[in-house]
Amino acid sequence: MLYTSTTTTTFVNANVNANAIGINYGQIANNLPSPQNVIPLLKSIGATRVKLYDADPRVLRAFANTGVQFVVGLGNEYLSKMSTSPEAAQAWVKSNVQPYLPATNITSITVGNEVLTFNDTSLSGCLFPAMQNVHTALANLGLDKQVTVTTAHSLAILETSYPPSSGSFRRDLRGCITQILDFHTKTGSPLLVNAYPFFAYKGNPKQVSLDYVLFQSSTTTTKNNAAGAGILDPVSNLHYDNMLFAQIDAVYVAMAALGFKKSPSVQISETGWPSKGDEDEVGASPENASKYNSNLMKLVMQNKGTPMRPNTKLDVYVFALFNENMKPGPSSERNYGLFKPDGTPAYQLTGISSTRSDDNLNKTTGGGASSSKTNTSASSPPDTSSTGYLSISSATVVSSYITLCTFQLWILFIGFLYYSPA
Repeated sequence: MLYTSTTTTTFVNANVNANAIGINYGQIANNLPSPQNVIPLLKSIGATRVKLYDADPRVLRAFANTGVQFVVGLGNEYLSKMSTSPEAAQAWVKSNVQPYLPATNITSITVGNEVLTFNDTSLSGCLFPAMQNVHTALANLGLDKQVTVTTAHSLAILETSYPPSSGSFRRDLRGCITQILDFHTKTGSPLLVNAYPFFAYKGNPKQVSLDYVLFQSSTTTTKNNAAGAGILDPVSNLHYDNMLFAQIDAVYVAMAALGFKKSPSVQISETGWPSKGDEDEVGASPENASKYNSNLMKLVMQNKGTPMRPNTKLDVYVFALFNENMKPGPSSERNYGLFKPDGTPAYQLTGISSTRSDDNLNKTTGGGASSSKTNTSASSPPDTSSTGYLSISSATVVSSYITLCTFQLWILFIGFLYYSPA
């Protein structure tokens, strides 16, 4: 007999001024834990925002009443139909979003991923009308104030990214991007950008400083990005001690050149570093992955803005939650995870102290009413980390495990009395 606890943990950040960590939850693998068992892993890294690449009902049901904010995805394969059929968009929203609200906190839908730089160029013309139709579907259902519509872009939409003050979008994409930026401004949705300094270092390790891409540059500046130093933008005179912020400022400048100086907001929808790669993938290692993501998360929790917009909150989604063993491509593609499929850390995140209170984090609500929080996982907590940052301190999970053991022992005792000979 399986005992199911009737409580679950809500995600409450004690420091409301601290920026929340987001995580990409990809599932191109055949060995990942159940969504219920993912909940304590997210808690362990302080992640309260999750980005999916689909709208997996198992995940959305498992995270009901946890307070975790979800971005769900509508894949590139849907764009052609969604762009020409408002009815198809309405049906998708009704089936994949509406049933899970408000219990699951879905805040946004990404319509496609890196469509404008996708190898199927025919989809570029489908993107904007598909976004419009999905937004209209939300409005028809009265959900457009709760759920926004956006799409994630590769940095390859930029024609120029260095120096940041010269940032510009590709000429052939400016018309489409202008439409999308106007859409974001009118609907209040963010522009999403996938940014990977790893690729810049991998492509030119002799010229690109490893310290610069790992957020470890010194306070000194050079124009040619010498080892250990940041860079100085010769036009803006702004100092950059990491490449990621330089890339985002290039996006801000490119937006301003099209007339969008203050809005929309920009979010980093993907960034990360692989812990393993092929022989020719320079820099892919557990040590570098630990440095990149540890330093990135510290910046996120400190509410650090970019040099160009130091007071502007920058939301970041780390890529990725798990190593995904079925992803195609080079070895690095299968080794971006913070965790291995068994729930143990792929490497240690160092020098990070949690901003949350364990008392607040472990608040529970019992009962079986519609507002109850149901935890269908009764497994033991995963391995903890000596760093403290990855250690799991969940009274609810431990309590559920103890309750399960006690209940099973009681059943065995009753069975013994029942079947014992008189």
